[in-house]
Amino acid sequence: MNAHHTTRERAAVPGAASLETVPVRRAPLLARVTAELASTMDAEVAADRLARLLVPALADWCVITLVDDEEPRPERRHLRDIASRHADAALRPAVAEYAAARIAALSDHSFLVGAMQRGEPVEVRAGAVDALKGVLRPGRVHDLVDLLDPTWLTVLPLVRAGRTVGALSLFGSSRGAPTGDELTTLRQVAGAAALALDNARLYRQQRDVAEALQRALLTEPVQPDDLEVVVRYRPAGESTQVGGDWYDAFLQPTGTTMLVIGDVAGHDIEAASVMGQLRSMLRAIAVTTDEGPASVLSRLDAAMRALRITTPATLVVARLEQTAAERERGVTRVRWSCAGHLPPMVVTPDGTVHALDGRSHGPLLGIVPDSRRAESEITLERGSTLVMYTDGLIERRDRDLRAGLGELRRALTRVGRDELDALCDALVAELPAGVGEDDVALVAVRLHEQDADPAPEGAVSP
Repeated sequence: MNAHHTTRERAAVPGAASLETVPVRRAPLLARVTAELASTMDAEVAADRLARLLVPALADWCVITLVDDEEPRPERRHLRDIASRHADAALRPAVAEYAAARIAALSDHSFLVGAMQRGEPVEVRAGAVDALKGVLRPGRVHDLVDLLDPTWLTVLPLVRAGRTVGALSLFGSSRGAPTGDELTTLRQVAGAAALALDNARLYRQQRDVAEALQRALLTEPVQPDDLEVVVRYRPAGESTQVGGDWYDAFLQPTGTTMLVIGDVAGHDIEAASVMGQLRSMLRAIAVTTDEGPASVLSRLDAAMRALRITTPATLVVARLEQTAAERERGVTRVRWSCAGHLPPMVVTPDGTVHALDGRSHGPLLGIVPDSRRAESEITLERGSTLVMYTDGLIERRDRDLRAGLGELRRALTRVGRDELDALCDALVAELPAGVGEDDVALVAVRLHEQDADPAPEGAVSP
């Protein structure tokens, strides 16, 4: 802070005052702040809610800053102003512009960095316009300071367990600077905000680890000459943890194509870990035994029991088979078995859509390990499309599964004969409730024209 500025830095108020020491009119504010911030794990959402609670209750306008995690020293970390608010709606665009420009314009002696370095509030009680300009590099941000015309400012670091996770910058224009009781209230608000933002940081880290694990296991699908295989995976939004959704497409030793879609119960790293185990075991069983879908599922269920994997999962395994005679006719058989999963959908070359029901195939994996697994079979012509998906594609809070299946059927009627990439993009963009509710995994296969030459004697080709 430059010595010629009319400023005053205040030391941190020792200890955190209890609610009894705060005026009654402040107690409801503290309760609302705690409740609002505790109800979300999204840092941006939490910051926006906090800004709306602080303005106009304790300031005419405010800016809320978040810091990144990698660097332990606040002054060296990347700072982001993630929320702002002005009591005057006409000035909110100016505050938003100021927040967007402020970080880049900060000097080495800024009030923001100073507060975060020392872990103590910084106050400017008079001459706030000149003081701010003195710690901001010249440019558009100076014009915005003149327009917003603050008479005072207070910067409070957000500290949680010795870690600075952000800062509150509050400004006054038409109201007086915070009183002693108001500063106590602000300290408590800062404590609640620090807790919420730190929890959001930890939540985001856990989610990122789980998503990285999940994406690492979702490898590129096999691409046989006569089939086009397209996959999609979209994680849930920031407010929801990653789950155990997955897809797979690979060849068995005889050349048949095996398709898998699955969903492990849960939304955390454990679900992603179990997903990885099941995916690897299923691949190993299918490749080493060269067996069909029902047998593969039975063996996977037995392996889960032997390894004491108790997390349930839904699953569909489909195998595309073709004899020499079927190749000559230009058709492919699909055998599939369903473990409590949603039915795959087929779009025929003329655009007709129908579901491959598998309700009698058997229960979820991990529920009744000795249950009998059945399978079904259908013959598809060249140009047909098979779509397998997880419930995140069709289920949402305002739509049950039956209605979701109807929406999927109508969507496939509309886009089912589009290019396969465009078809998958349309489904993922249009059907889910939006980023945030659940993961979405999708695998789609289209049967293309193929050479009529028969496969080698005894072989079964995809």
